[in-house]
Amino acid sequence: MAQKNCTQVREFILVGLTDRQELKMPLFVTFLSIYLFTAVGNLGLIVVIRTDSRLNTPMYFFLSNLAFVDFCYSSVITPKMLGNFLYQQNVISFSACAAQLGCFLSFMVSECLLLASMAYDRYVAICNPLLYTITMSPATCIQLIAVPYGFSFLMALFHTILTFRLCYCHSNTVNHFYCDDMPLLRLACSDTHSKQLWVLTCAGVTFISSVLIVFVSYMFIISSILRMRSAEGRRKAFSTCSSHVLAVTIFYGTLIFMYLQPSSKHSLDTDKMASVFYTVIIPMLNPLIYSLRNKDVKEALKKIMNRQQACVSRKLKK
Repeated sequence: MAQKNCTQVREFILVGLTDRQELKMPLFVTFLSIYLFTAVGNLGLIVVIRTDSRLNTPMYFFLSNLAFVDFCYSSVITPKMLGNFLYQQNVISFSACAAQLGCFLSFMVSECLLLASMAYDRYVAICNPLLYTITMSPATCIQLIAVPYGFSFLMALFHTILTFRLCYCHSNTVNHFYCDDMPLLRLACSDTHSKQLWVLTCAGVTFISSVLIVFVSYMFIISSILRMRSAEGRRKAFSTCSSHVLAVTIFYGTLIFMYLQPSSKHSLDTDKMASVFYTVIIPMLNPLIYSLRNKDVKEALKKIMNRQQACVSRKLKK
């Protein structure tokens, strides 16, 4: 915990991805484009799901919540990250840094647990299709969303309080493009042993339990698919699950690489590259991976666009 006799820093300086001036503007344009695509993709997905009655199913309910988390997730990190490419020193206040860490942890854990909820939804849909409507009732769906949100908020609050009760009396330069636990712990001049144990314990329990839910669900799913007599049925079932498996592999793999290793093994430069994947790239890819390849979503999107074109045509005629 923080020592009483120390001069606490009031702000942090985020180093960012690079200090090479010739790379900053191309990276700014690249990541700005990615963020705009992420925002349009995820918010557009939510609008499509909410406005089309055919998508009023548990699967798309989970997808809309995942899109919301991805949008918030990216918005917590990317705008400040873009500032690193425009300013000589990207300064963030002590309280803003705490808020960014808390929001980042909350949305990260939410996404991790939402992926597990979605795996359970796919398990029920494929292994118990006749009981799907009863099992995945609106009340059950809300519970499978409320638990990840509530748990992630409490965990994020707990870790943020622990991190910012430490004493930061030396350097205030964070070797990262956002406020994250590991680079912040490197700056602390008080004992961080208990905090690191909490990080490993909470990350281990959360990620491993989520991975187990996904793994067990897919063991049953694969077993059920292999017993199907129809080749077309097996193809559709595999197609339904393939996108989720891909996203789970990328997301969980990156997080395990980041957090389930001793601090002595961490290379902050390597961690920054890994962080780009799950804070910037994955929120952009998820609308494509999950839904924009989906026939129902495509049809709903076309329906909305045709409706908008008809409205514009009527206005022009007037």
